[in-house]
Amino acid sequence: MPRRNLLIHSLDLMEQINQTTQPQDNNSQMPKPNNNMVMAILCTVCCCLPFGIYAIIKASKVNGFYMAGMYNEAVNSANEAKKWSTIGIITGLVIQVVYMAVYFFVLDAAID
Repeated sequence: MPRRNLLIHSLDLMEQINQTTQPQDNNSQMPKPNNNMVMAILCTVCCCLPFGIYAIIKASKVNGFYMAGMYNEAVNSANEAKKWSTIGIITGLVIQVVYMAVYFFVLDAAID
């Protein structure tokens, strides 16, 4: 009989631990924010590596924050990922335009 009580007590204790360690489903009414991972990856591959890597790091945190019930942090991280991806794309395009202008200027000067 004492073993059975000990087993029941152990199972109750394990159930309490399990309930406290699992993420709470407080976000059932809140939509999951877009993590902007595709934009961050495209920025990294095509435009500006440093800003793209930072955007990927921010985008990868969105789902974890959302599942942990930290909705505001998830939204902030998603907005940061979008912001740095946009900055990286604009920076990459500006650098490419400047590079092309200098290239054609030097090429034109070499022909003349």
